[in-house]
Amino acid sequence: MATTEQVKQEVQQKYGAAARAVAESGSAQACCDPGLRCCDPITTNLYSEREKSLIPEHAVLASLGCGNPTAVIELKAGEVVLDLGSGGGIDVLLSAQRVGPTGKAYGLDMTDDMLALARENQRRAGVENVEFLKGEIENIPLPDGSVDVVISNCVINLSADKDRVLREAFRVLKPGGRFAVSDVVTRGAVPESVRQSMLLWVGCIAGALEEQDYRAKLTAAGFGDVSVEPTRVYNVEDARHFLTEAGVDVDAIAPQVDGRFLSAFIRAQKPPAACCAPGCCGGETVAIQTKG
Repeated sequence: MATTEQVKQEVQQKYGAAARAVAESGSAQACCDPGLRCCDPITTNLYSEREKSLIPEHAVLASLGCGNPTAVIELKAGEVVLDLGSGGGIDVLLSAQRVGPTGKAYGLDMTDDMLALARENQRRAGVENVEFLKGEIENIPLPDGSVDVVISNCVINLSADKDRVLREAFRVLKPGGRFAVSDVVTRGAVPESVRQSMLLWVGCIAGALEEQDYRAKLTAAGFGDVSVEPTRVYNVEDARHFLTEAGVDVDAIAPQVDGRFLSAFIRAQKPPAACCAPGCCGGETVAIQTKG
């Protein structure tokens, strides 16, 4: 089993290469690398034409996610949003427009090439209420209780320490804050040999969580109101070409694969603060002082 450091290096290598390809040639290299999932049912048709018209083309090309987290969470003017594993910045830039000039959107990524691409996309978009941070999603460089919404697009499955990621997301959220991510999950038991072949295809270096495990980990981190909404269910035909080239007998594994791998919107909420002062439950707004 890969170590945390091996997973980190593999992710940086793959996604750094994708960022450089977009920056240098204006096209995603992922069609030449099945592990990066471009041009297949996982990464295509995730954003509307209107959304794509609002941001630089390079931000779209560098999107290697499995969903559109900005489409499933209500963002309000003035809110602070954090995107874990922000890549080329597509979800950060879309979020920044939705929270408006009084709000802010942070993007967090550990890959220098992706951060450089994201900042260039920010410059091209002319969006000011955005800040891209370098760091790991297991150690978020923001203070406790400093964001209203945490989003992510098919990145948490890349971490070798998902429990820590979810605890960190809980920590940086304000009381009542929302967690809304797109991710790949599995449904039901899958033989390990089959699982590894399919996860290789979907690009989940450390492996996707089983749906109920994801729920349990969110609950253990302190979240409530956990829900998992499937958005795309993958069958073996989606991966036939890649798996065949990898030497997998596709017809033999089909009964153990179909309907077991899916992209999903995963939502949860940090419990609101306890009512501890006269009038605090009467609709008054209480300012939360964050560490700067």
